[in-house]
Amino acid sequence: MLTDEEGAALAAIDEAALGRTLRELIAVPSVTGSAAESELQHLLAGRLERLGLETDLWPMDLPALRAHPDFPGTEAPREEAWGLVGTTPDGGDGPTLILQGHVDVVPPGDPAAWDGDPFTPRVTGDLVHGRGACDMKAGLAAHLAALAAIRAAGVRLRGRVAVHCVVGEEDGGLGAFGTLQRGHRGDACVIAEPTAATLITANAGALTFRITVPGKAAHGSSRELGVSAVDAYLPLHRALAALETERNRDPSPLLAEYPIPYGLSVGTVRAGDWASSVPDLLVAEGRLGVRLGEDPAAARAELERCVAEACAADPWLRDHPATVSWPGGQFASGRLPEGHALADVVGSAHADATGGPRPRRRGATYGSDLRLYTGAGIPTLQYGPGDIAVAHSEREHVSLREVAAAARTLVLTVLRTVGTG
Repeated sequence: MLTDEEGAALAAIDEAALGRTLRELIAVPSVTGSAAESELQHLLAGRLERLGLETDLWPMDLPALRAHPDFPGTEAPREEAWGLVGTTPDGGDGPTLILQGHVDVVPPGDPAAWDGDPFTPRVTGDLVHGRGACDMKAGLAAHLAALAAIRAAGVRLRGRVAVHCVVGEEDGGLGAFGTLQRGHRGDACVIAEPTAATLITANAGALTFRITVPGKAAHGSSRELGVSAVDAYLPLHRALAALETERNRDPSPLLAEYPIPYGLSVGTVRAGDWASSVPDLLVAEGRLGVRLGEDPAAARAELERCVAEACAADPWLRDHPATVSWPGGQFASGRLPEGHALADVVGSAHADATGGPRPRRRGATYGSDLRLYTGAGIPTLQYGPGDIAVAHSEREHVSLREVAAAARTLVLTVLRTVGTG
């Protein structure tokens, strides 16, 4: 059963405009840390202002944020970062709902792998293809469409909606961290990451690590006089594989559907500087999955202990131990409090907006901004159009029907959370 206001707002969803907005957002190549990332923040600020929102657009103080003890880390180089929050006018004494989305995208990779320019949106039937299509410009477009529909229907909100558009999500969460540090808060938050018609109520964490392994240089023709850092690294690699197995023995039920809920992977290995020299240094960088509810410090300590024990068991590394450091993104885990009403509100809104069943609840194995909001005491979940399985790939796309369904769900979520009248 929909109220008259809910029915009017749903009827005001403009699907054609929604598609145009999505294509406009994809066309801005807002790779993490690039000038286009800042360009998109300014474009979105104009869109929020035209929707009647009070807009806070500010240049972030990067040195101050980096010096903060809780800074979540970054990986991409950057010279600037802009924060953006748009808030509906104060309608009364109702709560504030945050609609959050990140504007940055990962690089497109090999251009030859794409069918055309990754940043020129391509439409085939119901699908829109392009870098950022589902991760997560579709979610941003759904936010704008929901607010536009509520405004067009003339619905007066009792509480407020705060749209948080953030940068730097892909490499640590700089934008969300800076937004929260500026003092922007709410009573609940929905992040429109691609969730494939499910509710993500928890995220595992992910910590970037670096292992530096020493060797001993020698001419390749007399390699017996040296110690290859590549060979020295191999027992560490086996130890890391065993550690991953151990850390995945008893995952949370929210993550039980995944073969490896807490992945430990080595993404880059660099060694040597000359083909006929025995390499005297190897640097391996990777990602350590953090269990739900686990203190990141405890996860770091476990990996460091694993490396130390492997070194102690090796004749070379015993006297020349590898070192572990923690650069780059540092994602803690996070979850919506058990039994919080937000999941029921969004679930019923989805069912009413689509005419289908309530979406199932699950966790995600990747880190996201969810943990920063929940860490700040703001109940948060993820719900948005698209499937994470095609994100970060040349197959990235999203269904316009899904985007429209998400916009309708967000309309009902807003009205049922902040209230009307």
